[in-house]
Amino acid sequence: MAEGSTEARHPGSAGLHAAGGAEVLARLLDAQAAALEAVRPAIPSLQQVAEAAAEVLRAGGRLAYVGAGSSGLMALSDCLELAGTFGIPPDRTPMLFAGGTAALLHMTGAVEDDPALAKADFAAAGLQAGDMALCLSASGTTPYTLEVAALARAAGVKVAGIANVAGSALLRAADLPVLLETGPEIVTGSTRMGAATAQKAALNMVSVLVGIRLGHVHDGYMVNVVADNAKLRARAARIVSALSGADIGTARAALEATAGAVKPAVLVARGRPAAQAAGDLTESRGHLSPWLER
Repeated sequence: MAEGSTEARHPGSAGLHAAGGAEVLARLLDAQAAALEAVRPAIPSLQQVAEAAAEVLRAGGRLAYVGAGSSGLMALSDCLELAGTFGIPPDRTPMLFAGGTAALLHMTGAVEDDPALAKADFAAAGLQAGDMALCLSASGTTPYTLEVAALARAAGVKVAGIANVAGSALLRAADLPVLLETGPEIVTGSTRMGAATAQKAALNMVSVLVGIRLGHVHDGYMVNVVADNAKLRARAARIVSALSGADIGTARAALEATAGAVKPAVLVARGRPAAQAAGDLTESRGHLSPWLER
């Protein structure tokens, strides 16, 4: 079996069952740290994925996430956060997860082998040319994910493939392949560990760069955050105050004038009428920089 395979033996596996508790945990942590370092060589590929995804969303297309099992859970985790963090509507980021919601309560392996399920999910998603599919599979051979990738390419959908095994089928099938070569797992074959850790870090990196390119992150602040609870409303006021230079009371009043929208509220707090602030942001394609740098 190839050394890079997720099913090969990890050198830290030997005697794991007999090691002391602290030693077991130290080996596991070392394996997690090594998995994260495996993401670094993929930065150029991840940048390509993020730039392409931002362009698709900017043009009105959709960014679908695709996966099964642990890889699907990593994809789902990132997908669900996009609305709250960056204000991207959920219908712009559909999730194709093998087995659907039922598989979230009871994970079964059979669903990831079912191409008919992949066909049905792809048809239901209605992806088309101008959209993009972000497909994840640790082994790069998951039938569900490969089938969706093939259907997507046939429909003119751009496919980004993230896999943890070099030369795998998903990487060969993708328009934008990303290799996260994490190698064998310390618990052999358990890709919820190193492979999933690398995938989650990679997805965090991609989605934040997408948010930046869309103007939803400014100076490290989530300026398109959906403030739908007390914590986030307080955060929105702090963001408006910090970026506008206004006091917190003025920031809250600006947010009331913009129905809670942070970006226009920043401009309102700096003296713009709300209607003008909205027009300014349309002109700058959602970016605050042109107005704050004046």
